[in-house]
Amino acid sequence: MGSNGAADDQAHPPSSSPLITLTHPTPAELPKISALSHPNWGGALTLQDYLDREDYMTTVPLSKNGGITHWLLTLASSPESDRPILASCESIKKRAFYTTPSGEVREGIAHGVASVFTDPQYRGKGYASRMMSDVGEKVRTWQLGGEDRPVVFSVLYSDIGKGFYSKHGWAPFQSSHVAWTPAEFSGERAAGVKTIGYHELAELCAVDERLLKERLAKMAKADGGKKRHVALAPELDQLLWHLMREDFMTKHIFGKTPEVRGAVYGEKGRRVWAVWTRGFYGGLRTTEGNTLHVLRVVVEDEDDTPEEELVEGFKAIVEIARAEAKEWNSEDIQMWNPTKVVKKLVEKIGVEYEFVERDKKSIASLRWYGEEAADEIDWVANEKYAWC
Repeated sequence: MGSNGAADDQAHPPSSSPLITLTHPTPAELPKISALSHPNWGGALTLQDYLDREDYMTTVPLSKNGGITHWLLTLASSPESDRPILASCESIKKRAFYTTPSGEVREGIAHGVASVFTDPQYRGKGYASRMMSDVGEKVRTWQLGGEDRPVVFSVLYSDIGKGFYSKHGWAPFQSSHVAWTPAEFSGERAAGVKTIGYHELAELCAVDERLLKERLAKMAKADGGKKRHVALAPELDQLLWHLMREDFMTKHIFGKTPEVRGAVYGEKGRRVWAVWTRGFYGGLRTTEGNTLHVLRVVVEDEDDTPEEELVEGFKAIVEIARAEAKEWNSEDIQMWNPTKVVKKLVEKIGVEYEFVERDKKSIASLRWYGEEAADEIDWVANEKYAWC
């Protein structure tokens, strides 16, 4: 690594060099990329389990059949069997909703960019910057759905603060969460609360999509089309991406998979529910890094459901989440960017909580491909389900 001059420029050219290209890794290169990132993101998984998980995650509904695209920054002249992995990342195609100046709600495509990584031996040379500049432009037209389904934006979640990705077009958006501590629940559950498993998700997601579109339309009407209101679709495949990832990890760490994926309270038309997933970096050894993440919170009828009913239901749901977090060796429960209605419920249920504004980790960032500036974009439902 210490040589200089023409030979070094050939092996490690500057990031602006035409010798560098953005391409796709071969099947043989994918495990090499995963092996490089294992020390950073492997968490409680062994190297082999981590490699297996990354391979498995290409087969789940959101990712399969070209849903996931792997990107590689390398030397154009190097043979595929022996080329350097200067930097790498991936993007996942997702359904998205957005409003037009006339207030119409349309469906488009968004790409979730993730797993941005540079091998330590190549750091400090601007390769990640070059890759993000290239990827940001490439996904603008990647996997277009035709004129009726354009690529409208891309998102990523920065673990290195707000500056780096902002320089490449991904503006930082609200990144906060409510945190609760795990706790055993020894009392009786509220009469109207039920746990959510896989079988309930399809119906809940369909309702959620309909309600979210209605919400976007109301927001556009209220501001006269001054802003573009956008959201990633909280569809079944998006939630399954999280839950199937969770299943893989819990099976390999604990030898079992969870049955409770969330909880719902109330009758149809006035329900409140939450769906969650568990993430593990500490595993069995420690709770540090183990979090029960609330993926999505939905209040079906915010306007006409009595507040005391919503408070009772939300408290029952939080109690179940805290008990699940305790059982699954979690350090905390996190719920990202609650709406005004949900934040008010948090304050009224009588359960101690912490409100955290993040400035370094998991910074929700969005790159808009329209003509509007970032401050003219309203990212609605900016919750954990959108993360990848």
